[in-house]
Amino acid sequence: MQKITPFLWFDGKAEEAMNFYTSIFADSKIESVTRYGEGGPGPKGAVMSGTFQLNGQTFMALNGGPQFTFSPAVSFFVNCETQEEIDELWEKLSEGGEPGRCGWLTDKFGLSWQIIPKILGELLQDKDAEKSARVMQAMLQMDKLDIEALQRAYEGSLD
Repeated sequence: MQKITPFLWFDGKAEEAMNFYTSIFADSKIESVTRYGEGGPGPKGAVMSGTFQLNGQTFMALNGGPQFTFSPAVSFFVNCETQEEIDELWEKLSEGGEPGRCGWLTDKFGLSWQIIPKILGELLQDKDAEKSARVMQAMLQMDKLDIEALQRAYEGSLD
């Protein structure tokens, strides 16, 4: 088991969330599910908790009730290699959720994700401050990030 594991609190939708997330990411699976028995506190057979992997990263899920909800203060940052990967993840994760600015979105469970092209860090950290400033300005105008548009901004192209 990895040393630090994200632990996600759901209000009755842990099983649905685990199935949803593992259907989206490669190298993903549900590892274990614990269900309530006769003694409760939830309905017999309902999921109490589960462990799942996304791209080999282990997560835990709990049906803890309505006391706590997700906030954008904690998000999952997904490094993407290609525009196709960004497009696919953006479409699937935002279904039933809400798109945000600068590559952020909230999924249908209220969990925040950042779908970010790997090249963005390189462009923003360029030694040429004008180039990185243009990239930042372009990014601030986007919801889903567009690699070609970010590269055009970096190069100073206005079209």
